[in-house]
Amino acid sequence: MLRFLALMFSLLLLLAIIGTGGAVYVFWHYGQSLPDYHQLAHYEPPITTRVYGGDGRLVAEYAVEKRAFLPIDAIPPRIKEAFLSAEDKNFYDHAGVDPIGIARAVVVNIRNKGMGADRRPVGASTITQQVAKNFLLTNEVSIARKIKEAILAFRIERAFSKDHILELYLNEIYLGMGNYGVAAAANSYFNRALDELTVAEAAYLAALPKAPNNYHPIRHAQAAKERRDWVIGRMLEDGRITRAEYEQAVAEPLVMRKRDDGQVIVGADYFAEDIRRDLAARFGEQALYKGGLVVRSTVDAHLQAHASKVLRDGLMSYDRRHGWRGPVTRLPAGQGWQQRLAAVPYPQGAEPWTLAVVLALNEPNALIGFADGRTGTIPWIELRWARPWMKDQEVGPMPRKAGDVVQPGDVVLVEAGARTEEGKTLAAGQYSLRQIPKIEGALVAMDPHTGRVMAMVGGWAYGKSQFNRATQALRQPGSAYKPFVYLPALEHGYTPSSLVLDAPIALPQGPGLPLWRPKNYGGDFLGPTTLRVGIEKSRNLMTVRLAQAIGMNIVADYAQRFGIYDNLPRQLAMALGAGETTVLKLTAAYAQLVNGGKKITPTLIDRIQDRNGRTVFNHDKRFCDGCWPVQYSGQEMPMLPDLREQIIDPVTAYQMVSILEGVVQRGTGRAIASVNKPLAGKTGTSNDSYDVWFVGFSPDLAVGVFVGFDEPQSLGDKETGGSVAAPVFRDFMMEALKDKPATPFRVPPGVRMVRVNASTGKPAMPGEAKAILEAFKSTDRMPSEDEDVLEGEGAEGFTFNPLPTESGPSHGLVMPNAPPPPPTGPAPTSGGLY
Repeated sequence: MLRFLALMFSLLLLLAIIGTGGAVYVFWHYGQSLPDYHQLAHYEPPITTRVYGGDGRLVAEYAVEKRAFLPIDAIPPRIKEAFLSAEDKNFYDHAGVDPIGIARAVVVNIRNKGMGADRRPVGASTITQQVAKNFLLTNEVSIARKIKEAILAFRIERAFSKDHILELYLNEIYLGMGNYGVAAAANSYFNRALDELTVAEAAYLAALPKAPNNYHPIRHAQAAKERRDWVIGRMLEDGRITRAEYEQAVAEPLVMRKRDDGQVIVGADYFAEDIRRDLAARFGEQALYKGGLVVRSTVDAHLQAHASKVLRDGLMSYDRRHGWRGPVTRLPAGQGWQQRLAAVPYPQGAEPWTLAVVLALNEPNALIGFADGRTGTIPWIELRWARPWMKDQEVGPMPRKAGDVVQPGDVVLVEAGARTEEGKTLAAGQYSLRQIPKIEGALVAMDPHTGRVMAMVGGWAYGKSQFNRATQALRQPGSAYKPFVYLPALEHGYTPSSLVLDAPIALPQGPGLPLWRPKNYGGDFLGPTTLRVGIEKSRNLMTVRLAQAIGMNIVADYAQRFGIYDNLPRQLAMALGAGETTVLKLTAAYAQLVNGGKKITPTLIDRIQDRNGRTVFNHDKRFCDGCWPVQYSGQEMPMLPDLREQIIDPVTAYQMVSILEGVVQRGTGRAIASVNKPLAGKTGTSNDSYDVWFVGFSPDLAVGVFVGFDEPQSLGDKETGGSVAAPVFRDFMMEALKDKPATPFRVPPGVRMVRVNASTGKPAMPGEAKAILEAFKSTDRMPSEDEDVLEGEGAEGFTFNPLPTESGPSHGLVMPNAPPPPPTGPAPTSGGLY
């Protein structure tokens, strides 16, 4: 008996030695080339970069993996307990591998197999093993990987605390819908922070790691709730919740909550895309999509939303004036129209309108149907605008009945709840006929004192075109550039009352080329005219004479100072706005007029912080000396230094502001006056009305508006900056300033205000009706009766009669003594017409 026991003991000892040796060999063999687990000490996962508006609302997110990293101390106990119950109840007791869990899994799997149950095998991987797999290994299904996983788990447990391992797990685990980590998942599924989750919601997140796609709360609602309730049951078994909490949790419906619109700034897609490009250029794609940058943008949610609306309204108003281009498509008549309509691709840029098919004509209305089976009508009042579009933005005859606009089978875009041209809201079941405009445009609103861009819209709709016409489109500003020709004149001895001849002029272009004869928009001449009136009435001929007198080198220098052009060609046509610039640049240039001639740099970003909260960019470079301590204890208020470069005399800047205010009061921008607040600005229309502008400002807000086709073509006869762009500017300012006081433009020291006649610029007599206050420098000579007139230099053989004769050529062109030869080459564009 003793011999048998000794034999058995020896055999067991031999087996133990062999087993131990085998285990050592296995550990040695598979532990040779394992990844370095020490890298987990400095875990920096890819984190979502977020862009916020000035009010803290989200503008955009950029990420490869949606994740927000939270340290373990910031993760609520309820979240930890739910995951421990679901994934590894003995986490704080085992050394990396859970023998009890393995034994339980073996028993359960054998039992399920014996009962013939077709169930997914129960796993026994601990949280530490999952960390090893997710961070250091692949998803390969093999015994070798499981051995490596176990070896790494033992090593990780020896190297790191349990809390650090759990922190890694809860921030790295994939939880479906592109979310990594519990913080991102809580926000995505329930629109809540982790500490706001209920027991049921925490349990649902803990139910996801095994198969997140199989437990989607909408697509697989029943399976998701069953899995959630299983986790809640495990939490009860483990003593982590009470019976009352359990019953309340399982009774709670599984409801997915999307992010509220009030938490996101809508309509800022162009804004966000420009910020994305800026971040990529500054920090690289890696930092943008994985670095977890926190960006505080300059966008103002209210102004941005209104900018989108007024620009769309303006583009749609122009588009309706120029006719109906027909239906989106046509459907064959007969049954099944709902299915065929549902199959029609939704046009890009048509949001928020709906596709409908014309079912019948009930003159003068049209009966329409929708893909969901609903029907409605387009009343005649919403059809009568649709004159047929013709070439060159002309329109055909007015329609007399619905059949002149649409036919049964036409698929059209319609809008519910719209207002008619009379301002009345359509009744229920009535719809407005819509079409996506071909015309495009842009709007920029900026703080003129800091350069902070508060609103920017780059086109009709980002879904239609991602091209940003506010920052990427180079277009001719036309007459909107003229103030920067008159500005250097005011700095070189001219006054707002100086006289320039408004009369025909002809200038040589070079050997073999015809003489250049610019013209005024209306073809008329005013004779000797003040600088003020020259801008208020947008006189081209005066602008050319002035640019000729002061020299294009000086004009180009001022264009560069104000950031409009980097290297303006030294051609007189450039003085009429024939060069190309962007809406952002020109708006910033106008902002530097109203801020007193201080240099600003336009920016969409106030501040950027890295993932650790360190500021890596700040637009405001000023240092506040004396801002600490924070508490006020009677000390003097600190003064922030003004670091802006003075690029022109503040008095000269104010003179131009005053003149541009006259554009609104008496000139080409009179459409703006209805805002009833101090405003100034200038219209701009390029040659043949290819580009139309209005750029202007209040004392504290600069705004630029551009409208034009992406493939340049005329907007049509009589379409100018005053008729197309100015109404958009007006509607924007009406809303932006409605709650603001009527602040007058700030007058700097050194300005002498003198009552003058608005037309002649000469000192006004007492009681004179046309008198205005004119801004002069203290060194300026007052205008007199024998004021000199700048006539300029014309081509030899030409005259400068103030007015054309009835027999003279049209549009103010003056013929030489002999008829000119036919053109032999292109003449430069005449630029700003109006």
